[in-house]
Amino acid sequence: MNKVTLKYELDLDFVLVAITSSLRDYRLCHFINKATGLKLCKMADYEIGMPPPVGRACFSRYADVDEVNETEYYLLANKGLDGGILVPEMRHSDYFLLIKHFIDDDDLTELLDHIVAIADVVAASEISPEKLKSKENLIF
Repeated sequence: MNKVTLKYELDLDFVLVAITSSLRDYRLCHFINKATGLKLCKMADYEIGMPPPVGRACFSRYADVDEVNETEYYLLANKGLDGGILVPEMRHSDYFLLIKHFIDDDDLTELLDHIVAIADVVAASEISPEKLKSKENLIF
């Protein structure tokens, strides 16, 4: 009998920015919107299955879709409402800004500069999603 092996690659066509801040999600969104001109709005929580004892975990999620530039921005909490962690290897990061589709390096640098300038943001930096073990958790 022949053995068939299925190989697949995850579509990691996005830029990932890790943000460390003590601000609550809605306050961080407000300051990001004010500093960058984005219009992040609350949407349904992002729910994924987690290993026991957590089971299912919910993470707050905000979104802005720029239809002119065809770019989607998502702000995800790294710490779930039920105690789970979205990306366990990045425990020190409180939030992730996920940017789908095209954004050039100059725009990304400008966006990062605006986010870092927010008083209660400790750090914001681009992270390579390919290097993360739990990158599957960031695909929705």
